[in-house]
Amino acid sequence: MDIFNFTFNYIIVFIIVLSILVFVHEWGHYRIAIRNGVRVEVFSVGFGPELFGWTNSVGTRWKVSAIPLGGYVKMFGEGDGETDDDGNVKQLGEDEKAVSFSHKTVAQRAAIIFAGPAINFIFAAVLLAILAATVGSARPLAGVGDVMKASPAEKAGLIKGDRIVAIDDKDIIWFEQLRDIVSQNPGKVLTFSVKRAQQTLVLPITPEAVKIQSSTTDNAEPRIIGRLGITPDPKQVEYIRDNPVMAVWTGIKQTGIISWRIVSFVGNIITGSQSPKELGGIIKIAQVTGEMAQNGLMDVIFLMAMLSINLGVINLFPIPVLDGGHLLFLGFEALRGKPLNEKAQEYGFRFGLILLLILFVYVTVNDLSQ
Repeated sequence: MDIFNFTFNYIIVFIIVLSILVFVHEWGHYRIAIRNGVRVEVFSVGFGPELFGWTNSVGTRWKVSAIPLGGYVKMFGEGDGETDDDGNVKQLGEDEKAVSFSHKTVAQRAAIIFAGPAINFIFAAVLLAILAATVGSARPLAGVGDVMKASPAEKAGLIKGDRIVAIDDKDIIWFEQLRDIVSQNPGKVLTFSVKRAQQTLVLPITPEAVKIQSSTTDNAEPRIIGRLGITPDPKQVEYIRDNPVMAVWTGIKQTGIISWRIVSFVGNIITGSQSPKELGGIIKIAQVTGEMAQNGLMDVIFLMAMLSINLGVINLFPIPVLDGGHLLFLGFEALRGKPLNEKAQEYGFRFGLILLLILFVYVTVNDLSQ
């Protein structure tokens, strides 16, 4: 790959994708803040020195800053918004209180904070709906992807890229048909017709009998199913377009499924059932973005939807500094009838910042080691 293509795919496209996601997230905060009468002083995409910007009619400074790795919305009355240049608390007039973030109700402040992650989910659902209506949803064909070691598939000689076209003279097209037939025939010899390149092979394969729990209750009877030991081949799929109504539902459903998978993944890391070495950071995201960019615009849009969901979920974690941490403090305020004292909040934000810095260093080391 020449230097131009590398720069465009791995750097420029990454910056564009990240900037769009940051803009969407911060726009959610901004829009609900304006709707609740809060004066927004700065809307920045990026950190550090301003590269260019403008001030709109209501006094918000919109700007693009030099470090394109995030962004922020600065609201009047948030953080140091009610102190003067010497750090002393200043008394606000009634007009200033009316547009101050800290003088809004708990519900209003919670809505402003929650709006950032919420718009990320909405944005992802819209992108996925557009893909479902234009490109279509991928439906796996009965292709062979990864083959498990010592599985019936490996013993029979199946390899990645094979296409199973029939079982016991019954034609099959989709991977779900293959799964159904195999699971219903544990320990029974089945005759597979397999297409490999220009030839068709006939292979007898006996699905392995596997005992699974058919219910989450402890006293439920286990069930025996057949297992072949393969995954779908991501290169062997057919795209089926949804009508506009179904496309919207597909976007919402996929957003929910992916969100739950992210939460489950993090939960598995916390419980130790999954390795934290699978976590990736900025370098990994840039690498994946570059690879997707080479496949075309639709892959980049899909990746943007995935990253938007990740951004929404992660920001809702109850860690001070993140939106979820702010919502946690507001929950305590609602229960107590007054905010946590400044010391508690300060220590909370310090802890959150240290935790995020440790996580950033860890995932960066992960990225570099891979």
